[in-house]
Amino acid sequence: MELKKFEIEGLSHIFTKTSLGQINESQSLIISVLSYFATSLFDKFTAESVLWDVTRNCISKLGLEDCVIYLFDKKKENLIQKAAYGNKNPEERKILSPIKIPSGCGIVGMVALSGKAEIVADVTKDERYIRDDLQRSSELAVPILQDGQVIGVIDSEHSEPNYFTSFHLCVFELIAELTAKKLSHIKQKSRNSFTDDNAYFKEFLHLLKVEKVYKDETISLTSIAERLNISPSYLSQIINNLNDSNFTDMVNQYRVEEAKSYLSHPDYKNDTVESIGYESGFSSPSAFYAAFSKLSNSTPSAFRKENLS
Repeated sequence: MELKKFEIEGLSHIFTKTSLGQINESQSLIISVLSYFATSLFDKFTAESVLWDVTRNCISKLGLEDCVIYLFDKKKENLIQKAAYGNKNPEERKILSPIKIPSGCGIVGMVALSGKAEIVADVTKDERYIRDDLQRSSELAVPILQDGQVIGVIDSEHSEPNYFTSFHLCVFELIAELTAKKLSHIKQKSRNSFTDDNAYFKEFLHLLKVEKVYKDETISLTSIAERLNISPSYLSQIINNLNDSNFTDMVNQYRVEEAKSYLSHPDYKNDTVESIGYESGFSSPSAFYAAFSKLSNSTPSAFRKENLS
């Protein structure tokens, strides 16, 4: 998987050059993961929703067994479990038997105290290990830093020893940076906005104009979002804000223009209207007629008659 320019451009508004500079060509998967995390957090406006989204995505996108985010209490004496996914999360946004860890205690507490991430290959050989819900074998803990101060820790444990690698460490450190920035924006009550130079929107336009993905009748908001490595919700917001339409209407705009080029060209005068609809990406004649009428105030047959006479 090669590093994609539009993904780097999209993340450059969030991460520093130093942060992104540590990712090399062989670690391109990290960029894809970060793109999804960053866009998934775009419409989260409470600290709680941010933390739960991050832990959920750590499980779904990284294939981990569990993920827990701790934040310091007001006195910065104890780390409190604020969000979790895995065995600690039996119900939506609920933590099973939440625990608090004093600063400096356990692996999580020591990472919070030192401000340095740790990978523990075998927790059974580390006397600092604090068992929570289940006994596991390896652990990764990364501090969440805000203005140089530790505000919390992202922690993950796994049943296999030696499970966590430099890949996981790099991803977690960047996710921690992203989390801290998003929490800071929420505290400052600042909202991100969309602009026409949005890297993901420009890539979506490239897919439509150059690769003509609209000719595939099976494309969907989700499939295109997966191709761009962003959340479907974010893609929907981009289109709504920058094109003043929804995904289906925008795709159909390109399909209708494609159909018009066929309907008005003498080389295709013997092709049926229905076949032109299929060729342009519509899944059925009814969908073609409905979209064409909506976007052109005309029927395909009437348009052909007017432009071929």
